[in-house]
Amino acid sequence: MEASLLVSLSGIGARTLHRCADLAAELDRRGVPLSMLFTPSTGHGSPGALAWLRQRAGQGDAVLLHGYDHRIRAEFAALPAHEARLRLIAATASLDRAGLRTTAFAPPRWRVSRGTLEALRHHGFSLCADLSAVRDLRTGRTWRARVQGFGSQGQRTETVRCFALVLSAGRAARKGGLVRLGVDTADLARPGRRQAFLDAVDLALEQGAAGRTYPSLTAAPAQPAAAP
Repeated sequence: MEASLLVSLSGIGARTLHRCADLAAELDRRGVPLSMLFTPSTGHGSPGALAWLRQRAGQGDAVLLHGYDHRIRAEFAALPAHEARLRLIAATASLDRAGLRTTAFAPPRWRVSRGTLEALRHHGFSLCADLSAVRDLRTGRTWRARVQGFGSQGQRTETVRCFALVLSAGRAARKGGLVRLGVDTADLARPGRRQAFLDAVDLALEQGAAGRTYPSLTAAPAQPAAAP
């Protein structure tokens, strides 16, 4: 069974745009599209960052709404539906002003409440990617796969963090299904983490994974790894 490789990037902004462009170029050389996590209230709103996001989206990368205000820790982790709706209204209005469109959502810190899932369906979102699953909000189908990144590995040392990420990517690709790799621009500023992330991408590809974006999951036939 062929695995699908999903690579996501967060922390996009005016000050980090050079790192974003560097990662995108590395992925282009590997034929892997990028899923870009957009947060309206952060530096994404700079003209340069928005132009880059629109350019990449036009080339086949994907935009996912990544919350609205990251000053609130795990913003959508515990919200009831009515509060989530208000934040989604504000966030989608910001998307429109930025000239960006998406029906895919990835909550800050990958944590989402049941109320938020209800609000997402109400607002016409088609997909939600949380820490342990990717959910088709229209059909109810769920792909069980944990996102792998440097922030999810506890207090391990830098070397162990990097080694664990690469091993996890290879193991997930061999099993088939989804391989989810997520990185923040802060991680890309550290040479060891940047290289380990690219090594994880390379190993997943060597094990037969095919690069895709998150929104492409809901536009394609269901994979055998999916669970109701």
